[in-house]
Amino acid sequence: MTQKEPLLQNISDTALWVAVYRARETDRPDALFRDPLARRLAGPQGEQIAEKMGFSGSNSWPFIARTVAFDEFISAEIRSGVDTVINLAAGLDARPYRMNLPSSLRWIEVDLPAILDYKEEILAEEKPVCGLARFRLNLADAGARHELFEQIGRKAGKALIITEGLLVYLDPADVDALATDLANVPAFQSWVIDLASPGLLRRLKQTLGPHLSQGGAEMRFAPPEGPDYFARHGWKTVKVHSMLHTAGRLKRLPFWMRLLAKFPESNGPQGSRPWGGVCLYGKP
Repeated sequence: MTQKEPLLQNISDTALWVAVYRARETDRPDALFRDPLARRLAGPQGEQIAEKMGFSGSNSWPFIARTVAFDEFISAEIRSGVDTVINLAAGLDARPYRMNLPSSLRWIEVDLPAILDYKEEILAEEKPVCGLARFRLNLADAGARHELFEQIGRKAGKALIITEGLLVYLDPADVDALATDLANVPAFQSWVIDLASPGLLRRLKQTLGPHLSQGGAEMRFAPPEGPDYFARHGWKTVKVHSMLHTAGRLKRLPFWMRLLAKFPESNGPQGSRPWGGVCLYGKP
């Protein structure tokens, strides 16, 4: 990457960026999770992106809190009987390799061809702990998406959908269509997402927006209604973990923010307040 080239070449480069924070957490003696593949997946380009984005040291807590919150929800849903996990826009996520998962679990990754080709090349000698299948698909292709969801749904008993770091980059109309398509598959029983408030979206656009937009990764979705936004599309809010309170519980907040995390959790509409959370949904 030369100095004249944009920091991010395309939206998939955000996966390289986020993998760096999993690698840095893994290196800590008190790591909350271990992802030994993250540094290889991030590569030198991921390190360059992370450094220039300005999220390092004490500022990386949102990424760590998000990863742990997703891990916790996934583990709980598997204990409740989920037999299939579908990771949409899976990027460089390595959960099928690093988490303690039952060997009988069916894990499915869906993403663009280039990022999955890169991932398979890096992980060619690694063995997942459960069944793993990958589907190369542009989720914006509604017809192909419907066909894939129906195909997966016919074989799944109880499926969990995860969309980590995806929805914020979609137009609201595209989020609505995706949420409805997922709700229409009977086997798709639960869904975990990360969500931002309008206030957080404005702040992120100020700090990260110029870099992200160069790679076609403009942030768009932050519903004023908060987690309850998806009720109109057939999804009931089951549980919400804010990034702030999760990071406080995990002792990953910088000193000056610890007091904020002691205030009661508020998971309703946040408006101009900078808020991010990980939300678990189920069918009504």
